[in-house]
Amino acid sequence: MAGARARVIFRQLFDLESYTYTYLLGCPKTRAAIIIDPVDTQVERDVRMAKELDLNLIYAMNTHVHADHVTGTGILKNLTGCKSVISKTSGAKADVLVNDGEKIDFGDQALEVRSTPGHTNGCLTYVNHADRIVFTGDALLIRACGRTDFQEGNPETLYDSVRSRILSLPEDYMLYPAHDYNGVTSTTVGEELKHNPRLTKSKEEFVQIMEALGLTRPAKMDVAVPLNIMCGPSQLGESQQRMDK
Repeated sequence: MAGARARVIFRQLFDLESYTYTYLLGCPKTRAAIIIDPVDTQVERDVRMAKELDLNLIYAMNTHVHADHVTGTGILKNLTGCKSVISKTSGAKADVLVNDGEKIDFGDQALEVRSTPGHTNGCLTYVNHADRIVFTGDALLIRACGRTDFQEGNPETLYDSVRSRILSLPEDYMLYPAHDYNGVTSTTVGEELKHNPRLTKSKEEFVQIMEALGLTRPAKMDVAVPLNIMCGPSQLGESQQRMDK
């Protein structure tokens, strides 16, 4: 059909150290692009990928203040002139602070911002309705969910967020999390409604499961959280020091 909207340019990238997925999305018509949950030590890869795809990065976005890795948003700002984006509720610094229900436009493409607290107060899920793809951050993982034992975590809040703001979407929507530890890249709303071992339970059972996880503290938390609240390091030298360690 003449004038029909083209499907979003989409790349899923992975950081082996923190098991973080980073997502690069672009508009085929205008070449405007965004990146979701970049990692500081992978910025060179991300910039190279954007250049190879002839994309102009306008936003570097985070789903929340991460505790297990340092964001690459500050370095990307320095390299590309893009603007950083995070939830206003997160309490972190960024060029653009977004709220539930807002839209992030890049060319002919758009993401809906959905507030999905529970892992942290500022957790966001970004929804591309046109292509039926969803970026869930740490709120919903593949057959799992984000932990709730630190950083304002609350199991009741997380359960309500995921059930009402993510798993209420049509069952064929593809879900892409911020992390995976088992070699799986994506899932769907329908799959998680059937197979998620935590979120298929009642809220009371979910709370019991989350309180009994007994997870260890993230090794980089004391370094990552203060940097991520400040939008991450802004100078290439800071990134290179971490890459050399």
